[in-house]
Amino acid sequence: MIHDHNFSLTEIENMMPWELEIYRILLNQYIQEENQRYQQAKAERG
Repeated sequence: MIHDHNFSLTEIENMMPWELEIYRILLNQYIQEENQRYQQAKAERG
């Protein structure tokens, strides 16, 4: 989470609740997209 999106732990801890919720939503979307890319690459390899 911290490494992929260039947020420090302090920045995440200091987020307002609504900011944290938006961050979680965007992070969830990112993870889903990465999982789809992984599954597609896996299927193409056989």
